Amino acid sequence: MEEIKRLKRELKFEGSILKFYQDTMQIPNGNIALWDFIAHKGAAAVVPVLPDGRLVMVRQYRNALERYTLELPAGALNEADEPKDVCAARELEEETGYRAGKLTWLINVNTTVAFCNEIIGIYLATDLEKTSQHLDEDEFVDVVYCELQELLDMIYSGKITDGKTIAGILAYAQKK
Repeated sequence: MEEIKRLKRELKFEGSILKFYQDTMQIPNGNIALWDFIAHKGAAAVVPVLPDGRLVMVRQYRNALERYTLELPAGALNEADEPKDVCAARELEEETGYRAGKLTWLINVNTTVAFCNEIIGIYLATDLEKTSQHLDEDEFVDVVYCELQELLDMIYSGKITDGKTIAGILAYAQKK
């Protein structure tokens, strides 16, 4: 494999959870190319399973898609070095009002490898205890309870398209 070398990285914009960069790259044929790069601190997601086997999902509006989506509870790390299981436990309780008695790592997912370094750690949450939601001021999340087969059907019919949700549900279904 021929060497690719970054010559320069320039910050173009800094948002609340992302940093947008333009990288000047020397590619194997000797040419110079400009590549976009989005830096993300990372995130965690949870597959919460009730004793009766139903999964606890969240329904929320996603501005980028201009529609509501059904997803696994998830959120960004507070800091890049925050343990992903700590983030997963926090997001589970904030978004769903459930606390996990046990969290087990399932899978890691790089969300968009072409231009972003985001990695999401996905965990199985069991021994759930009901508490209460603690949503952020700008969050509006409905809790939805679904059977595993119902979610698999939604994945394969194209109703669920969120990558972390698909990866988490399929990983859980495989290990179940």
